[in-house]
Amino acid sequence: MIAAFTATVALLTPSTLAFAPAPARCNTATSKNSILSSQSTLTPITITTRSTILSKRTALFAQSDAESVPVPTSNDSCDVLVLGSGPAARSIATLLASPSSNGSFDILLADSNYDRRWAPNYGVWQDEWQAIEQLYSSFKQPLGASCIDRLWEVTDCFFGGSFDIPVENRVRLDRPYCRIDRDALRRQLSPKDEVEVKNDGDGNANYRVIRSNHISKATAVNIYSPAGSMVHDDSGSTVLLQSKDGDVTQVRAKLIVDCTGHESRIVLKDDRVKSIPPGFQIAYGVLAKVDESNIPDSDYAGPYYKEAMTLFDYRTDHFPEGSNELSKAEKAPTFMYAMPLNDNRIFFEETSLVARPALSFQECKERYLTRMEHLGITITEIEEEEFCYIPMGGPLPAKDQRVVGFGGAAAMVHPSTGYHLCRAMMASGSVAEAIRKELANKNFNPDRAAASAYNAIWSPTNIAQRNFAVFGGEFLMKQNVEGLRGFFDGFFKLPLEFWGGFLAGWPGLPNNENHETWWARLKFGLSFVSKLPPQVALDMLASIAMYSITEGVPLPQSVTPLLGLPDGYEYKEKNAAVGDVAAKAEAKKLIMESTVEEFVPVAFEQK
Repeated sequence: MIAAFTATVALLTPSTLAFAPAPARCNTATSKNSILSSQSTLTPITITTRSTILSKRTALFAQSDAESVPVPTSNDSCDVLVLGSGPAARSIATLLASPSSNGSFDILLADSNYDRRWAPNYGVWQDEWQAIEQLYSSFKQPLGASCIDRLWEVTDCFFGGSFDIPVENRVRLDRPYCRIDRDALRRQLSPKDEVEVKNDGDGNANYRVIRSNHISKATAVNIYSPAGSMVHDDSGSTVLLQSKDGDVTQVRAKLIVDCTGHESRIVLKDDRVKSIPPGFQIAYGVLAKVDESNIPDSDYAGPYYKEAMTLFDYRTDHFPEGSNELSKAEKAPTFMYAMPLNDNRIFFEETSLVARPALSFQECKERYLTRMEHLGITITEIEEEEFCYIPMGGPLPAKDQRVVGFGGAAAMVHPSTGYHLCRAMMASGSVAEAIRKELANKNFNPDRAAASAYNAIWSPTNIAQRNFAVFGGEFLMKQNVEGLRGFFDGFFKLPLEFWGGFLAGWPGLPNNENHETWWARLKFGLSFVSKLPPQVALDMLASIAMYSITEGVPLPQSVTPLLGLPDGYEYKEKNAAVGDVAAKAEAKKLIMESTVEEFVPVAFEQK
């Protein structure tokens, strides 16, 4: 009777929508939002037994009604469903569907904001971008030269004002820096038959697009609310997507990749492992035109050389001595990041590198205005404003999740610098290869596929390297402006292969080999400390000791061989609960021979 009652209840709940037969793959002529309509196969059941109990709705059923899922109006299916449409989403979707797979896989990307332009101004080191280009070419998915908007042959920094460094001192790095043409990159990572609403030109990718979002929220690992909005089984997943117009599509996918950002609603972070909350990079930026009518040298905008990209200006001489503004800027530092573009157009960004809690955008904006006035830079027109919010560090994704987080959803942002674009684009290669290998397996296992994808992102060696960088972010957060000037002045005195590898922090990017092993990181750390001003070096050594005491294994594990490597995300097959087969077989035999016992217990029945 209880079983019958349970089955009856199951048939009444919204979750049954997810277990409808998987629809056939869509084969209509157009790939834009192409879907198949279907009618529900559920048959109404006349309730007889327990009808009086079911009629008395409990609070639990009332809550279930309130959270009920919308009824699908159409169906679709795919091999991989990618959620989101930022650089991480389009990168992984593009490589999964790239020509190197010979069209073997059907990739569907879902985002109701697919046509929205990307807002950030992306800056990358030239040699890192060249590595990205090589990767995409290996997938027969070339990016093209149009993705680079501006190239500077040198990069400048200003760390003057502390440790006897003159305020006007310029640190010049002989490493070229690029500004990405975000519209061109977005176009390159878009399907050929998708019209760019705000940007002319066709794309170069081969995935399909549906302009809808998921409606789920994870309440536990692989459990979602509302019930039935996302359900996993032994061959894949069923998820409901809703458009801005309210149309609901039920999608059947072998695997789901979530690229909706650090604060994803469906990728849970690992709360079983001790971790530090994320810090936050906050920046206020403007793409502006400057008045050059009265400047003494047209090659400069204030102190900023137009043929150089200014990565850091940590000076605070634009605040009055003894002022409250100076005091705040010294305790919670910000720096200017400047990209001179064509003619008199310059992108300026006042940035808080990493802080917890985050510095306010208004504070960054006011500091930007004060700095511009002090430097004699007059803004005549603002073309764009940028409000940059980047969570850095924090816990990694929980293990055994069926939804694969990628990009910010997998905490892939560099914990010390905030760099993400090149890390995500480079990682998309190894993750795409891992997923495609699993999809090609005749005995496809979605749990194994998800674990393989996660392990391609966070292998034990990658986690160890990240743990080292997490400490770096924590150390930077506790520094005042004097400490940061000393830190970065010493940092850029290291050989390029050392500091370049730390800023990259991802396998496949240039110089990362100098940080991939415990010995390489230890060598980097010892060399770095020797370059720091004594005051900063002592603070770092004390911070290493205190961090190792309070946070335990992660930092010592990243720089010594004594503690091995962190656990990765390798797939571990679940052991069947078979017990002692021989003992049960013997018991069954004896029971059947017994003249007293009549029934064989369930536990002894042959499975």
